[in-house]
Amino acid sequence: MRTWLNSRPGVAAALGAAALFGASTPLAKLLTGIVTPILLAGLLYLGAGIGLFAWSGLCSLVGPARAAREAALTRQDVPWLAAAILTGGVIGPVLLMLGLARTAGASAALLLNLEGVLTALLAWFVFRENFDRLVMLGMACIVGGGLLLSWPGEAGWESAAGTLAIAGACLAWALDNNLTRKIAAGDPVRIAGLKGLIAGLVNTGVGLSLGEPLPASATIAAAGLVGTLGYGVSLVLFVLALRHLGTARTGAYFSTAPFIGAALALFLLPESPAPFFWSAAALMGAGVWLHLAERHEHLHAHEPLAHAHRHVHDEHHRHAHDHSWDGSEPHAHFHIHHVHVHSHPHYPDIHHRHRH
Repeated sequence: MRTWLNSRPGVAAALGAAALFGASTPLAKLLTGIVTPILLAGLLYLGAGIGLFAWSGLCSLVGPARAAREAALTRQDVPWLAAAILTGGVIGPVLLMLGLARTAGASAALLLNLEGVLTALLAWFVFRENFDRLVMLGMACIVGGGLLLSWPGEAGWESAAGTLAIAGACLAWALDNNLTRKIAAGDPVRIAGLKGLIAGLVNTGVGLSLGEPLPASATIAAAGLVGTLGYGVSLVLFVLALRHLGTARTGAYFSTAPFIGAALALFLLPESPAPFFWSAAALMGAGVWLHLAERHEHLHAHEPLAHAHRHVHDEHHRHAHDHSWDGSEPHAHFHIHHVHVHSHPHYPDIHHRHRH
């Protein structure tokens, strides 16, 4: 219980990101019959970028002090951001739109659970984030549900091709999630806005260059709204969750997104559940519950660390200031962490990336 209480900001952000992204999947499915896949992917991300930068500009006019509460991106962040934009902003959305055009909306929404699994596998075995048997068992349940949904059955190889495309999108986003963790201390609105704007311009440009027709203005506006909420605001919340929970745990909470999308798909779209839909849903639900039940606490040492990010003066931030400060919190500035040893419930957030 205490572990959950200490991670409330991250849990709330991850679940909020999941709800927005999950709802966007069946809404994007409605647009696949109107807009071609590459162009739709571009419009969704372009809407996210424009919407977030418009919001950021409005906030700057209303409250200029906001910028001081988030750390600016640095030159060292550029390679990580560029790689995240390529994988998660350009490749992933195109594969998803191609998959949605060939897959039932409810099944596609649940199949997106594979993103959480692939995110965790990369975090554990490539980026060396810690995990335990409970989390591993939860991921096994989610994989089992994904395999059930991947079975072609009577739908034939056309559906299997759609499943493969969605799985490819999940892999692209899994890479994106792990790359974004490297810059999660930076301004999340700026990170998500740049990703949306650049990826949106690339995919929209590719779509138009291939001769794909530009849809009506009402359709463009609809795609932009879905993109702003389901891809833009969702990504902002996801980056915030990465700060508090680490990559694998954020991906686990984010795995609730397909359940939201699947429920909305069955309500909005003229389709019935796939044969293994409810069995897959039960397995995936069990997997998510196992992640929520995790508890991680032990004696650990904080090595010296220097970085900049949004923070308050909690037990991990007892530093002095070498600049004038009016006492307002939260705020962001470059600061140094000294060696500190203690024990408390924690996740692999930006301050707990120690070895076990």
